Amino acid sequence: MSTLIARDKATGTPLATVPTTAPPDVDAAVDRAAAAQPGWAALTYAERAAVLRRAADRLATRAPELRELIVRETGCIPGKADYEIGAATSELFEAAALAARPVGEVLPSSHAGRFSLAERVPLGVVATITPWNFPLVLGMRVVAPALALGNAVVLKPSPETPLSGGVALAELLADAGLPDGVFQVVQGGAETGERLVTHPSTAMIHFTGSTTVGRAIAATAGGLLKKVSLELGGNNALVVLDDADLDQAAMIGAWSSFHYQGQTCITAGRHVVHADIAEAYVAELARRAAAIRVGNPHTDPVGLGPMINERQHARAAAMLHEAVAAGATVVTGGPEAAPFFRPTVVTGLAGAMRLWREEIFAPIAPVLVVADEDEAVRVVNDTEYGLVNSVLTADLRRGLAVARRLRGGMVHVNDATPQDEALAPFGGIGQSGLGGRSGGDTNLEEFTQRRWLTTTDQPVHYPY
Repeated sequence: MSTLIARDKATGTPLATVPTTAPPDVDAAVDRAAAAQPGWAALTYAERAAVLRRAADRLATRAPELRELIVRETGCIPGKADYEIGAATSELFEAAALAARPVGEVLPSSHAGRFSLAERVPLGVVATITPWNFPLVLGMRVVAPALALGNAVVLKPSPETPLSGGVALAELLADAGLPDGVFQVVQGGAETGERLVTHPSTAMIHFTGSTTVGRAIAATAGGLLKKVSLELGGNNALVVLDDADLDQAAMIGAWSSFHYQGQTCITAGRHVVHADIAEAYVAELARRAAAIRVGNPHTDPVGLGPMINERQHARAAAMLHEAVAAGATVVTGGPEAAPFFRPTVVTGLAGAMRLWREEIFAPIAPVLVVADEDEAVRVVNDTEYGLVNSVLTADLRRGLAVARRLRGGMVHVNDATPQDEALAPFGGIGQSGLGGRSGGDTNLEEFTQRRWLTTTDQPVHYPY
């Protein structure tokens, strides 16, 4: 039997060994979920909601233990782990409330005596494949609402985070009294994920991760006529207009690009700055970047931890090297010995550079100077991605006007690009996703399907 080794990302120390799930065992897990789903859906909404609330309580009880696990397994600072635990708790409570939402509407009918109803019913078995950067909350963001609405769920976490992304969720839900079989975790890499996508009983595939993998999943699932929801990468922009408060803008810019080593889909990978304040903005952004301490977040009070693995570290270093060779300037920062990477500010970018056009997933802030807001809009929209953008300005009306011209599924005025709330519709367009949304009432659309139901209280007559 093959295994995954969960490791401390700062030191490489093994944390635990987890068995991988071979394709036949994936089949068995999906079959168990499919068999358990009708009984789960038949429970009252109050019974399903109670399980989710108990899981939230268990999560609070285990918070110190999970905090350490997330820090070590993802390489994040403790504050990021605390955010994950709090956000996952919110997802559970909001999902419990979602279970009580109306599930149908009465429709008028042109047939006398016919009662016509449009109702929402569960999809069946929801398969979800989750990433390593926010493993607990990005797993719970799918699992909790899908369960609340009567589905069974099979989850495959990233091989980088099999514990906080998989084992921990299974333990929380089991301790909360979720019936056997309703939630299954399968572990492994591409082979495991492919079998989960192709199994005949998975009705929906929810994937959060890279655009490249998302395209492959969409192609496979589309051929099987399965519902697909993709939350993919982004090359997000932070627009700094000439009237923005400099200190505030640099603080927001630093957080947008450097938090959790820049390893989120909603990181700002492009800083689009008005020429009138560009020099001052770059200087202040670089000052803040240079002040951030990098090291082992499990043992030291640092601002940034390690990159998730040496492959990601090498990719970011190569992108930076290519940009410098093509004329860009590193103002501060750069790679250290893997897995560490200092917060980096780069100027002199050109639109064709890979560092500007691709998602970086590292603590690098590329800055491009523009003459006015019209040029800023053109630069921001010149991308195949469409996840999130932000606009910083002292004039709220001006900020809203610019924001509405930007292409993307989310936009913020006078705040950082990394934003997520359990009630907000989260998702992108273009190469950032298929247009589906997670959060709040949008989960009703994601994890149910409509069914037309009629009853007739008197005899009907047809020609034959």
